[in-house]
Amino acid sequence: MSDFSTLLNEVRRCTICASQLEHGVRPVLQVHPKAKILIAGQAPGLKVHTSGVPFDDASGKRLREWLGLSREEFYDPEKVAILPMGFCFPGSGKTGDLAPRKECAPAWREKILAHLKQIEVTIVLGSYAQKYHMGLKNASVTDLVKSWETYWPNIIPLPHPSPRNNIWLKKNPWFEIELLPVLRSRIRESLK
Repeated sequence: MSDFSTLLNEVRRCTICASQLEHGVRPVLQVHPKAKILIAGQAPGLKVHTSGVPFDDASGKRLREWLGLSREEFYDPEKVAILPMGFCFPGSGKTGDLAPRKECAPAWREKILAHLKQIEVTIVLGSYAQKYHMGLKNASVTDLVKSWETYWPNIIPLPHPSPRNNIWLKKNPWFEIELLPVLRSRIRESLK
């Protein structure tokens, strides 16, 4: 555990892209070697950057509902690891938050994942995480989520739970009807 603690301290002190971040560095993640569920996300938004708590926003509320987890379960690092592709808020663009910084994943991701040997389920949110974890560079989020059974039961691609995806959810009612009930069961099973 001391190697892991040292690594986590290094991540929390990271300044690799400090000069590129308008709001400064504030790595936001939640990891522990005992975690059974890994949430691979994109990057924190401004609200999360401010609070320092992963998914401490409307996206987090929706994600907890999708997974069937209480706030206490979700924020227990021995149950749930939250590892975004970029640990700091990348800033805002014309249509929303910018993409995760490209420096972060190569610097830290594999080092951290090497310590997460108890993971049973990886929830892969959005295109950046899906490209990294699933290796499908040209697949759309919709296509990946529709093919969720292909990756079941260990990897589950999901759209990002952002309120910006309300239109996607309305266009894809099968997501809540078919996928979410079995996803919640899989999450419960992994936490036993």
